[in-house]
Amino acid sequence: MTSLRYTARTDVGPNRKNNQDSGYASSRLLVLADGMGGQAAGDLASATVVQTLRRLDEPTSGDLREALAGTIHRANDRLSELVDDDAGLEGMGTTLIAMVFHDTGDDGSGPRVDMAHVGDSRAYLLRSGTLEQLTADHTFVQSLVDEGRISAAEARSHPHRSLILRALQGGHSVDPDLTTVDLRVGDRLLLCSDGLSDYVEPDVIAATLGEGSIEEAAAELVRRALAAPTTDNVTCVIGEVVEDAVADAEPLVVGSASEQTRPPTGRGATGGATAVATGAVGDGGDGEDDLDPEELRYAPRSHRRRGWFRRILVVAIVLALVGFGLNWTWDWSQSRYFVTESGGSVAIFRGIPQDIPLITVSELHEDTDLAISDLPEYSQEEVVDGIVVDDLDAAHDKVRQLRELAADCRSGGRAATKCSDDGTEPTTTTPSAEEPTTRPTPRPTDDPTGGGSGGGGSGGSDGGGGNR
Repeated sequence: MTSLRYTARTDVGPNRKNNQDSGYASSRLLVLADGMGGQAAGDLASATVVQTLRRLDEPTSGDLREALAGTIHRANDRLSELVDDDAGLEGMGTTLIAMVFHDTGDDGSGPRVDMAHVGDSRAYLLRSGTLEQLTADHTFVQSLVDEGRISAAEARSHPHRSLILRALQGGHSVDPDLTTVDLRVGDRLLLCSDGLSDYVEPDVIAATLGEGSIEEAAAELVRRALAAPTTDNVTCVIGEVVEDAVADAEPLVVGSASEQTRPPTGRGATGGATAVATGAVGDGGDGEDDLDPEELRYAPRSHRRRGWFRRILVVAIVLALVGFGLNWTWDWSQSRYFVTESGGSVAIFRGIPQDIPLITVSELHEDTDLAISDLPEYSQEEVVDGIVVDDLDAAHDKVRQLRELAADCRSGGRAATKCSDDGTEPTTTTPSAEEPTTRPTPRPTDDPTGGGSGGGGSGGSDGGGGNR
């Protein structure tokens, strides 16, 4: 039998007023979220998502990957509810990495984790001294690397390396990358925010992660990031696969998820005056010195200029950049494919599954004879929302996977419980209050602060992790 030892550690960093990272670690579940939005409550976003995901830290029946995906959809719905209740939270968002651990199975299968990922926070696997990155950044710069326009080394210093293309922000549904990672005894898993990965080289991360205990490794990784020096919050969540059972211990909760989150901004859904200030105005009177860098995470904003000539110049530059960006975006969109529903069947479209007024950015490329009603319920939702892939070969692979799911459903495999006997109509069931579902149902009564706070041998204001 195998088990998972765990620890977590965080630091607000030298330049931030608050910690927008949140982390959670237990013998079953590892979660890391890096909030974004600056004054728009990135700390609240990450804390809300982590507190929602911690519901998976219980024995769960059924397909755990689908349970993981469904819980992430519910967390995204919860962010939507918060923004609906308080318009001042518009623009908040968060990255997410979550891993659910399985020990050695009765069928002889080894330990593994089901992993979900959205954004640019990273997960690494250290095995026998070799570090492997398990996630691909959902960033503008990573798309340039994937297309061969820049190198990985150039990406590390690119001025827009933090511009994220996918994050949990509420509103429209965001499908996470879902994977299963097979593990061995001695493997170490690292979940970290970009406050570490953007400032510490991978070979240094590998050497540090493998030294000493996982508690010592977490502390040293944070120290190295601060010495780099990082300008961001730094958070590390580490799990280690061990042969013996780990003694029962309280989960560790670090960062904003372990603290009292900020109050509402004072702006209701209909607008109004802001009742809570989030930063003082500097001596210059324009408040620019107090601008939280996290506000630039989604859309970089130029500094305020004085004089009409400078204002005109800035506008001209912005318009030129917008024109270039639109042209590049169009070319980029037409090199992409996605799988979605067309006339009741699964089909491959060229472009991206977004609606832009007066512009058609997608067209039907190839229809199939696979009926969407033959698929399990969650897969139907995925297809209806649109499954984005990099190229046509990936689209064909996705259709092949969906055909296998449909065949599994018809033959009485693991998906059969979610389909009718004839495989033409998904069965709707009413989940119990304690069993996660794959359907993203808003839960107005969810408590964003979740239950319980971290323990397990940690202490200090830096949110340091403890044993196990």
